[in-house]
Amino acid sequence: MNAIADIKAAKIAGYRTFEIGSFTFARDEYYAIVSWPAKGQRQSHTMSIDAFLRALMRDVAWGFFYGVVNFDSVFGTRNLYGRVEFFAGRLNEAYHEAGADYVEVFETPVAMKLFKEMLADWVNEGFDPFAAPVETGSAAFGEKNGDNLKAIDRFRVATKRMPGLEGDSPLRLEENGYPVNRAFADVAQDAPVIKAEAGFEKELHAFNLYAYLSRSDVTWNPSVTSVCKHSLFCPTTEEYTLPIIHGNDRVEWFLQFSDEIMWDITDKETGRPRARVMMRAGDVAAMPADIAHQGFSKKRSMLLVWENGNPAVPGMYERNELPPYPVSF
Repeated sequence: MNAIADIKAAKIAGYRTFEIGSFTFARDEYYAIVSWPAKGQRQSHTMSIDAFLRALMRDVAWGFFYGVVNFDSVFGTRNLYGRVEFFAGRLNEAYHEAGADYVEVFETPVAMKLFKEMLADWVNEGFDPFAAPVETGSAAFGEKNGDNLKAIDRFRVATKRMPGLEGDSPLRLEENGYPVNRAFADVAQDAPVIKAEAGFEKELHAFNLYAYLSRSDVTWNPSVTSVCKHSLFCPTTEEYTLPIIHGNDRVEWFLQFSDEIMWDITDKETGRPRARVMMRAGDVAAMPADIAHQGFSKKRSMLLVWENGNPAVPGMYERNELPPYPVSF
């Protein structure tokens, strides 16, 4: 364990140390160290730096996402929509029962500023926390070596209607710098033929979603590709391990488009295992509002996440006005 005095003393391996409230974040050549007060002393937790940065990148890009973003079984954040809760051990049964857990709440802009600065300083040249490990190598490790601001400044696509519509998000085309990913070389790139009546050219639109996803240069980063009131289609490509354990504050529907993903399902509050789900192409699953999940995809796959973006939904689940699962059998 690293004593807090050691962490505060100076930069470690050329990397800055960061503080917010009573939390301290430091990194060295191999690890991220998170420290907090509990039981009358400083507690600390260590994560492999590449895993920490992949989780941190998603938290920033997703704007703290829906519900809980567990970096691992100990540290994470919970979106309070305007404020962000940082927790250590709170959703870990052993830490919580031992009184070694800690929670502190920050205004969202303050928390986001900290995490963005951490990414800018801790991500080395050549490391892309959005990419699969085989695409970015081991540049996360070692002493500080430059930066990769271009990679960490990317955010998930969030359309108002649909990519390709005038004034909305552009389609991912090779001329825009998005070649077909190595795993999707067999995906047809045909574009649908659109024949609109005069006067409706800007209203009728379609695109090849599989071709769009085949050009995604990021993993585990859902893009909003269609919006109908509160109904959001958020497809994504997945390879290796989902860098976070996502604790739901609403039901999520998963539609497996290609290949397969193994999901580990745990209880959101305790972290206890609840299920393991193997999804293959064509499978559909609902992830309830009272669980956390982490996915594993040995080959790059395509997944559609169907979200209910209604801001009233999390409170309804908190007040038990809705069951945590979508269907009663």
